[in-house]
Amino acid sequence: MKRIRTFFILGCLIASFGFLFKILHWPYAKFLLIAGMFFLAIAGIKLIIKIYNDQNPNGFFKK
Repeated sequence: MKRIRTFFILGCLIASFGFLFKILHWPYAKFLLIAGMFFLAIAGIKLIIKIYNDQNPNGFFKK
């Protein structure tokens, strides 16, 4: 679960910098946005797989 949280935080930070770069018309904005969304997608997929493989889905979020 710690790795999934790390991917979410990293994706949010990179995407936020990408948004900032896009607003200010700085270079590499497109690359930062794509990288941030990639990290968020990986974290989402990992979270879905973890929930799907959990033996007790009702108690997953109570951990």
